[in-house]
Amino acid sequence: MHIFLETERLALRRFTEADADNLVALDSDPEVMRFLTGGAPTPRDVIEHDILPAFLRYYERGDHYGFWAAIEKDTGEFLGWFHFRPGKDSGPDEAELGYRLRRTAWGKGYGTEASRALIQKGFSELGVRRVTASTYEHNIASRRVMEKVGLRFVRTFHYTPEDLQAQDTCDSTAQDIWDGDDVEYALEKSEWEGRT
Repeated sequence: MHIFLETERLALRRFTEADADNLVALDSDPEVMRFLTGGAPTPRDVIEHDILPAFLRYYERGDHYGFWAAIEKDTGEFLGWFHFRPGKDSGPDEAELGYRLRRTAWGKGYGTEASRALIQKGFSELGVRRVTASTYEHNIASRRVMEKVGLRFVRTFHYTPEDLQAQDTCDSTAQDIWDGDDVEYALEKSEWEGRT
């Protein structure tokens, strides 16, 4: 098992092809998918042929960025995933933070714990100068995690269906189903250094 990062309670490890069932279970929960697809599950064939291979391709580029399975250290349970990668239109020194956790992991501080550790690794080891994250404006729980780890609100914007199709984290057939907007948060390395 290739561990990328450990926190007090979590191990973030590389995905393998054996994780297909974990991803299917995660994306089958309507509450998990509520702000992504309106609650519709991601089809197994999309996970097996599109999403999981996209996750695995990151490891061919090295071990700086990618998608990692979040494992609870005490139980070995798969809790979801985190990503830390260059954004679609950004350079290698700007990383996008993202996460998707099983409902049983919600409200326990796992999102905050792993996000803080990823930000610290990015700024102190990976040469990152700026971290961004985005979510649907009404996803209050996700916004709280961003705020707890020190990201500040930057802007409101609107994803197009083309934007969603370009992401490795959603069903490629997902449509822009929301009447509302998305929000972006960010943290500069200089801000982070001033707080540590």
